[in-house]
Amino acid sequence: MPRREILTISDGIAEAAIVPELGAALAWYDLMIAGRREPVFRACRNPSQAHPFDLALNLLVPWSNRISDGGFAFEGEFRRLEPNLPGEAFPIHGNGFSSAWTVVAAQPSSAVLTLASPGPGPFRYESRVTYALEGGALTVRLSARNTGRKALPYGLGLHPWLPRTTQTQLQAKSERVVLEDSGHLPAGEVDIRSRQNWNFETPRRLPNTWINNAFLGWDGHGAILWPDRALSLEISTAPVLSTYIVYSPGSDAHFFCFEPVTHQVDAHNLPGGMEANGLVVLKPGQECAMSCRFAPRSYAFGADEAHRTA
Repeated sequence: MPRREILTISDGIAEAAIVPELGAALAWYDLMIAGRREPVFRACRNPSQAHPFDLALNLLVPWSNRISDGGFAFEGEFRRLEPNLPGEAFPIHGNGFSSAWTVVAAQPSSAVLTLASPGPGPFRYESRVTYALEGGALTVRLSARNTGRKALPYGLGLHPWLPRTTQTQLQAKSERVVLEDSGHLPAGEVDIRSRQNWNFETPRRLPNTWINNAFLGWDGHGAILWPDRALSLEISTAPVLSTYIVYSPGSDAHFFCFEPVTHQVDAHNLPGGMEANGLVVLKPGQECAMSCRFAPRSYAFGADEAHRTA
């Protein structure tokens, strides 16, 4: 298999590796502590052999998660979308994660990549991602501009894959959690207080069993704590996003996903309308954007040293 290009950025405290050919995804995001690497995201050291979801962070554009019913109706027309992954009954996560992107700017600690996409289905768009490291923190800014001739609903998201240990804790306030059916589509919402094992208002370990749920009424801020690794990760979004998704197969998995997204799962087909569920209708030439900052803190040398280190 041909070796894939890897574009590495570093600020001397952290390093991130971008794989343009594979969805402009990250292969790794590591802190460089006392001469060793400490993975902030789950690392893929050999992306030439990888599937996109083997990597450390995927870009979700022009939507996040699944769309049911073979597509969606919009402005009097049915917009058909085909499943895009083996074993998946529905189209999922758009096509940005599986497309080859173009590097348009590269500096030692930042990079910009773009994608001009003639699909999927009715979508015609140009997406742009900027990765930037500063003081060890990683900022990812993702945008999409409608280059087609008709208005369409767009959504964005980030899909980081994070190390899961026996002590991993998540903190991210929410008001409601969306239940899922056997097809991983929404099956109603409940007050988060009725599901205390999923209430991450204060730091809580992930459930031992399957979780793949959207959380609504988020304030755009979160934290992941690894006490056994002397590491934490603060997460903040701009504009403030109100939805995140948590995915993990269970306690035996060595990873979990905390996904900041702009909209609900299957927002294209949910009651209440697309925009009420977080999608943005873009007329030709219009753009939507989101950014997320991941700020790690290493406590390996004590709190004071940690802030200087990361």
